[in-house]
Amino acid sequence: MFYHAYDSYLENAFPYDELRPLTCDGHDTWGSFSLTLIDALDTLLILGNVSEFQRVVEVLQDNVDFDIDVNASVFETNIRVVGGLLSAHLLSKKAGVEVEAGWPCSGPLLRMAEEAARKLLPAFQTPTGMPYGTVNLLHGVNPGETPVTCTAGIGTFIVEFATLSSLTGDPVFEDVARVALMRLWESRSDIGLVGNHIDVLTGKWVAQDSGIGAGVDSYFEYLVKGAILLQDKKLMAMFLEYNKAIRNYTRFDDWYLWVQMYKGTVSMPVFQSLEAYWPGLQSLIGDIDNAMRTFLNYYTVWKQFGGLPEFYNIPQGYTVEKREGYPLRPELIESAMYLYRATGDPTLLELGRDAVESIEKISKVECGFATIKDLRDHKLDNRMESFFLAETVKYLYLLFDPTNFIHNNGSTFDAVITPYGECILGAGGYIFNTEAHPIDPAALHCCQRLKEEQWEVEDLMREFYSLKRNRSRFQKKTMSSGPWQPPAGPGTTSSENQDGTREKRPTKQKIPLLSCPSQPFTSKLALLGQVFLDSS
Repeated sequence: MFYHAYDSYLENAFPYDELRPLTCDGHDTWGSFSLTLIDALDTLLILGNVSEFQRVVEVLQDNVDFDIDVNASVFETNIRVVGGLLSAHLLSKKAGVEVEAGWPCSGPLLRMAEEAARKLLPAFQTPTGMPYGTVNLLHGVNPGETPVTCTAGIGTFIVEFATLSSLTGDPVFEDVARVALMRLWESRSDIGLVGNHIDVLTGKWVAQDSGIGAGVDSYFEYLVKGAILLQDKKLMAMFLEYNKAIRNYTRFDDWYLWVQMYKGTVSMPVFQSLEAYWPGLQSLIGDIDNAMRTFLNYYTVWKQFGGLPEFYNIPQGYTVEKREGYPLRPELIESAMYLYRATGDPTLLELGRDAVESIEKISKVECGFATIKDLRDHKLDNRMESFFLAETVKYLYLLFDPTNFIHNNGSTFDAVITPYGECILGAGGYIFNTEAHPIDPAALHCCQRLKEEQWEVEDLMREFYSLKRNRSRFQKKTMSSGPWQPPAGPGTTSSENQDGTREKRPTKQKIPLLSCPSQPFTSKLALLGQVFLDSS
């Protein structure tokens, strides 16, 4: 399935973002990044294809340019491009790519990920710290850009941005992601729920429907995954508080409905296909029983249609008008993979088998796999989203491959020597971002010394120049006020009293921390054999 789709993309659509499988051509959808290639890169390694991984790394370095006049989704660019490049960067050594000295704290894919993320930073420059939904990669936020952003578009950055800050030593990425998360937390209603869309300039809720699906989903996901990745108890406490409110107001018979965020009254009794990630998320916090019950509800919908319609009316037990399609989404398969790792329940393998059979039967065409426009009559649409290769096929493969390196339980690992000491990688515990790009949590500790030392040196330099300025001021002052008088004794200064006698008073001796001539930090600085260059 993977190679039928992937080869079709390369033959018919590259360098466009996505394949159009019915017309066997390509089109740009999210910004002209050759998006499907970036999204599929770590899947290649999970399938064991190291030679193609190596080839694609070179292709991306030669062809992808982020300095373009394109309006791009901040959310999609982060999860697909920044996440895909970070994951591929951290998996490069495993894929046999010759990495440069200092890896994983440096490397071409890391630099590309950082460049892409920097293009997104202007979106965060709002009074609330919550980002705009769209940014122009060349000019920043357009003057007429709407300030209304969905909740997921604000709260889905901590996994990629904290990883980027840890690897590069630049705290700005993690900082803006944390501010956005906190603003959402502070904006929740009195009953503990968040709405669907908010004005990032005023902090006022525009859409007040609350649920776990579209527009909100990955905000909750990133509180849990951010907590695990960063060992952050505060993020987990925030999610557990939300979880109580979600159970109290939106859960009915192991289904989750949409409610008004201030009153808790039901606004939409529907299940959305995007909500199918929830059982997998519940499994990550150990709530297996509730996860399985909800999963089995969702699985009955899959069996009814051979896929999950975008909206499913729970009381009527049928699709919702104009929401009958299935764009080959991964969420139910993702939950099956997580729950199978947790329980070994063969029912979950049955879902995987059903998914393979129905996707093959309904959506396979000559040039790849096509989105299902309508699950009632299985009409097709001319689109194959990049997440089909990034997520759907990957989660299916991992469901059926229990010995894949991604499932490593810590029994094997790689010891990597970096300029900052020994670093352990590949021991498992991978955190998947919401586009299924695996991040190795151990990598976040590889460059910690670099970051701490860089900040420490910057502090030393500031103090040094401050002392230097103070000394030069003192010299000017003494030269202009007559002959210099030596102090009365070590550790004291003296001043003349009215009667002509001198009064001694103790003072702290200021000893310059750095006494050798030094260049400004913005040019070059060698520290412990490592040369730092200013990258701003």
